[in-house]
Amino acid sequence: MLSSKTSRRLVALALGTGLVSAALGTAVPASAQPAPVAPATANARYVGGAEGAAGNKAFFDAVLKSVAKRQTANPSLASVTVYYNASQAPSFRSQISSAASIWNSSVSNVRLQSTTGGADFTYYEGNDSRGSYASTNGHGSGYIFLDYAQNRQYDSIRVTAHETGHVLGLPDHYSGPCSELMSGGGPGTSCTNRYPNTTERSRVNQLWANGLAKALAKVNKAA
Repeated sequence: MLSSKTSRRLVALALGTGLVSAALGTAVPASAQPAPVAPATANARYVGGAEGAAGNKAFFDAVLKSVAKRQTANPSLASVTVYYNASQAPSFRSQISSAASIWNSSVSNVRLQSTTGGADFTYYEGNDSRGSYASTNGHGSGYIFLDYAQNRQYDSIRVTAHETGHVLGLPDHYSGPCSELMSGGGPGTSCTNRYPNTTERSRVNQLWANGLAKALAKVNKAA
């Protein structure tokens, strides 16, 4: 058990370290919000990871199920819309808006729309040694975490558009060229392409034509 004198020293040391960090500009921004803690097997990271494939599927399935429930409750809806909430990632509001615009101009079977209410997935920001990633919270909801350091190292809009690609069902392909949005950090920090290529656009349209139909069937059967 630590003596009171030792405890005071440890507290003073911790405070001193925090003050030095703040002076060097390394403190976490006040706007940072902690991301939900997700199982390690549910992360699809921008720079890769053995668990990527599982994360891709878990994330897409969660979003697809959320959209299917809304479509079933409102059968008169003419278009498929995926709603996102960016309020927990204020530092990346511009990048998130740009990523949504990129995808909305690239595909026709699904549209991304911002909301401050109930959403199909949420963006978070902060510091994480794993970098940026798309994941699930273990309760059927999806979220995207945007890491500060990684978004300074790589093109931030490309990072955001890439992670948003997981929302629409695309897997990672790190060995691909810079022209592939889902190659993520594979091509290196010099890659600034922010747009999906023809194959990626076609795949998203297929997924939201066929995948949503299957999700709707499951929801209706469960009801």
